[in-house]
Formats: sequence, C-alpha cells, structure tokens
Amino acid sequence: MTGARKRSLTGGLDLALLEQRILTDLKKHEMMRPGNRVGVAVSGGADSVALLLLLLELREKLGIVLSVVHFNHKLRGKASDADEAFVAKLAAKQGLEFHSASADVAKKAKKERANLEDAARRARYDYFRSLAESGVCGRIAVAHTADDQAETVFAHLLRGTGLAGLGGIHPLAGAVIRPLLGVRRSELRRFLRARKQTWREDATNRDTKRMRARIRRKLLPLIEKQFQPAIVEHLATLAELAREDEAFLDAIAEERARVLVQKSGEGARIGVDDLFEPWKRKEFNRENTEKTGDTTALTKRIVRRIVEITKPRGGQLGAGHVDTVLQLARVGRSGSSLPLPGGIEVRKERDALVFQAVENAGVRTSQSTPREYEYKIDLAGGGAEVSVAELGCVFRLRVIDWPLKRGETSRDRPVLDRDRLRFPMVLRNWRPGDRLHPQGHRSAHKLKRLLNEKRISRWERDGWPVLTSGGVLAWVRGFPVAAEFAANERTQAGIVIAEEKI
Repeated sequence: MTGARKRSLTGGLDLALLEQRILTDLKKHEMMRPGNRVGVAVSGGADSVALLLLLLELREKLGIVLSVVHFNHKLRGKASDADEAFVAKLAAKQGLEFHSASADVAKKAKKERANLEDAARRARYDYFRSLAESGVCGRIAVAHTADDQAETVFAHLLRGTGLAGLGGIHPLAGAVIRPLLGVRRSELRRFLRARKQTWREDATNRDTKRMRARIRRKLLPLIEKQFQPAIVEHLATLAELAREDEAFLDAIAEERARVLVQKSGEGARIGVDDLFEPWKRKEFNRENTEKTGDTTALTKRIVRRIVEITKPRGGQLGAGHVDTVLQLARVGRSGSSLPLPGGIEVRKERDALVFQAVENAGVRTSQSTPREYEYKIDLAGGGAEVSVAELGCVFRLRVIDWPLKRGETSRDRPVLDRDRLRFPMVLRNWRPGDRLHPQGHRSAHKLKRLLNEKRISRWERDGWPVLTSGGVLAWVRGFPVAAEFAANERTQAGIVIAEEKI
C-alpha cells in the first residue's frame, strides 16, 4: 500500500507516520522481537480494535505471529456476551486464533470485599499472565493510549502520589506491552472510521460517578479548552520523565540496600545510622557524596526496598507508613514495633531496625503462641537426620572418629563428645528458663540473656533450636557447645551437627 493510498484511507490521517511512531516506541522499549507470538487483548472497544488492525499492518515488518485475546468480565449481562461474540467474529475475519476466558467478577469482588474495577483488572491480568506462562502468547499487547496515560497521572495526583505514581502506566510490564501510549484516542477513531471498521461501546465508560470517567469527560476537556490544549501530551511526557528518574533512583536504593541490609531467614536488619546516612559505607566516593546534604529521599526508598523484599503477600506501603518507620528509627524505644502492609512487622532493636514477615502482622504479641516442637534423637545407627518443618530446615547429626577425622570439622562447627552424652537426647525449640554453659565460659547463663547479647531479635529466636542431653542443654544454634559435652583430647568419637534449609 503506497503512502498516498494510506493517507486517503485514513481521511487525512497519515497512516505511515502513525505506524512509524508505533514502531519507534516498540523498538525504544524493546516490546517484542521477530518470532514472538503476540496476543492482542481486544475488548471490542475502539482502542483495542484499532490496535489489532495496526499490528496486522505491521506484522510483516515486525516478524511476529498474532492472535486475539478476550476476557469476559460478565459485568454487563448480554452486552458482555455480545462483546465477546463481536471479538470472536473479528478474529475469524482476520484468520487469527482466538483465546478467551470469563469470570463473574462482580460475584468475586463481593466475596473478597474488593473494589469492582480493581477486581476486574486483576482477573483480566491474571488471565493474560496465564497465557504468557503457558507459552500460548509470549507477549500480550493492550491498548492503553496517551489519553489513558493522562487520566492515570491525573487520578494519581488527585489521590496523592509520589514520583512512582507520576510514572503512570508503564510501556512494558512483564509480558504485557502497550504500543499505543504515544497515540491519541481521537487518532485511533479516525483510523477506524476511514477503514469503515465498527467497534463496541461500553456504556459504563460514560458513567461519571467514577472518577476516571469524570477526568475523561469533564476535567481534561476543560483544561484543553481553557488552559492548555496540549495537556495530554505534556502529562505523557511527565510520566516518561518520572519513570526514567524512578528507575535510576531505585537502582541506587537497591545497590545501597544490598550493601547495608543484612538478611536472615524471613527477615532483614539495617542499622539506624546506615539508614539515615546511607552514603557513608562502602563503595561510594565520600568526597563527592558528603556534599549531597539531605538523604531522606534515599532513606525512604531503602525502607520501601526492604519491605518489598521481605513482605510475604501483597500490600501497598504508603508515604505515611514510611514516615512512621523513620519515626520509630529516630525516637522509638528498643523493643517497640509497628505493623506494615503486606504481613510485615518492623521492630526497633537497640541501634537497628528489624523487618520480619509475620502471620497477622500487628495482631501477634509477646503472648502469641511461639513455634514449638520436640524431636527425640536416636544415634544407634551412627547418626541421625531430623527434619524440622516448623523451621523449614533439616539437622544432620553425624558420628566421626576423633581426632582422626578432626579435619572434617571447622572452627565454627559444633562437635560433641558422643560418650559424654546422656539419653534421652531431644532437639527442640528454646524455652524460657533454659540455661547454657558454653565452652570457654566460667559458668552457665540464661539462654535469653545470651540471645540478647548476640542481638538475635524476638522473631529470629522464635523456635530457636537447642539440643538437650538428659534434660541439659548440650548445643544451641550459633553458640559454642556446652562445656560438659564438648569434644577434647580424650574424645574418641565426636558428633558433628549440620543445619540445612529444606
């Protein structure tokens, strides 16, 4: 098709220029590669229908294989089913594979007490993700436009947002790509009318009870008419600049967190000084960084990063949450804690903050039930292996000749004298009142005191493993073995204890 022919078909719209803009964005964000199987998410609305036809125009240049994807939310009764039938017919007309799924989103949202629009979005994207993970489609193209981007940025501004929210809709998110973020909605409708291609209208898009619809139908037209005709383009540019800055700052925060944060089990620890002065440790040129002044922005990003890598489930961390964490770090008493979204609890431990994934964060107290377990150990077979599901690890006790195989042990690996041990031998969690006489110490000490001195937080010590011999502590994770049972120059057989994650 010649350039003149394309222009005549689009009623004055330069199709070649439109296609070039889309190609430029596809290349800039590396959205797809030759050979990719691309599913085009088509709702039946004008934007998604136009996306399908434009990608059909470009598929030879791109070297891609197209199919059509549709998700029926069952929100508009017969109208929703008519949308699905329309998209299926369009796919058949173009000779493309058609993939579809449906769900009663309203019922699901009511059951989960969730926002209807959010529930619909999650159900739709869960389906897209399943297509990508199964290999049916390597990429899923969705039809968000420059207008959608402007509406999203405005919505975030009105609700309150930071730099991440100003980034709006991302061009590439996992397997989902958005080739039309640089294209106006009006351009796509002109393109469809010139092609004499019909589409479906969703009446709910005109419902101004929803904030997004009010922004679309009232706020943006008012600003375009009375303040700034190019507001949509300006907001799209703002979003792109915000995403670039956000990516750069996140990379710095991730690097600083890698250096400053200590991970252990299901938690993470960072020193308060390191949190508030993140430049001053390792691998940064202090001559340059000491001139940076206030580092609050980086400090807040590090908090967000720690929560992100620690939380066991979804949950949105707001600016207020981050400020509360910093307040805890500055003036909180040692031992005080607070819950965070996503199943996280953060606790002040002397001069550090400890972030821990916990069940029912904010509900658990010092009176909550700890992880309790007790396993009897039989060494008759020359060793024992104990899986402790409560800790997610396995303990291996192996009998070795001593001192012939002394080289098999390391300085930090505990070795017990087999002949000094008494039965029953039990591997269990530590309990209040336990006492340990570590090798090299003059006397026994309360284990709680030893754990405190080692700065082991209350979460880490929950379920902390100990080995008893005849009711006496012989071994405790992280400490020298008990003097009474330690291997010495007269030992003939030693017992080595090793711990591994399951």
